[in-house]
Amino acid sequence: MAPDPWFSTYDSTCQIAQEIAEKIQQRNQYERRGEKTSKLTVTIRTLLQNLKEKIALLKDLLLRAVSTHQITQLEGDRRQNLLDDLVTRERLLLASFKNEGAEPDLIRSSLMSEEAKRGAPNPWLFEEPEETRGLGFDEIRQQQQKIIQEQDAGLDALSSIISRQKQMGREIGNELDEQNEIIDDLANLVENTDERLRTETRRVNLVDRKSASCGMIMVILLLLVAIVVVAVWPTN
Repeated sequence: MAPDPWFSTYDSTCQIAQEIAEKIQQRNQYERRGEKTSKLTVTIRTLLQNLKEKIALLKDLLLRAVSTHQITQLEGDRRQNLLDDLVTRERLLLASFKNEGAEPDLIRSSLMSEEAKRGAPNPWLFEEPEETRGLGFDEIRQQQQKIIQEQDAGLDALSSIISRQKQMGREIGNELDEQNEIIDDLANLVENTDERLRTETRRVNLVDRKSASCGMIMVILLLLVAIVVVAVWPTN
């Protein structure tokens, strides 16, 4: 697998930072002995400028790798942490160069280890996930594209399910509307039937009353006829 250009640049940048710390320490020793340090000062200034340019290059490479999905977001965060550490080193070295901060040996002992030299393994690589360990940029990009395609397929399936559920909801709503109309029709029919029953009941009651009245009249008439017959019938 081809070496990662970002880490190659990172390792060389760490070497420059370590060299600057050594040069500043050497300059301070010369100053304490009263020796001239103008040549060392020019060299340190040049190295500081080179360090600044390298850090800017690392930022650009990282931004490009993240924006084009050449690396995972997790790997991008890891590299950003390394880059932040380099920026901190640059500030400390600049402060030490201006005699405003810690001595370079303290900076070197706390921030610059032997692992920063060219060819030393980067500690972040040992924390790389198993699924991307040992893969090149193209392979990682293909893996990410496959993951994205699977996610898109899952989203499409979910969208299809939601669409079907929405259609089922509409059909159920239409069915409920039809059932409500049928229920309304049945309610109206029951109400009309009930009204007819009440009307017929009133008619039956009226007929019963009339029938009872006619019976009484017939009884009275029969009694009257009987009285008349008895009255006019000659007695022996």
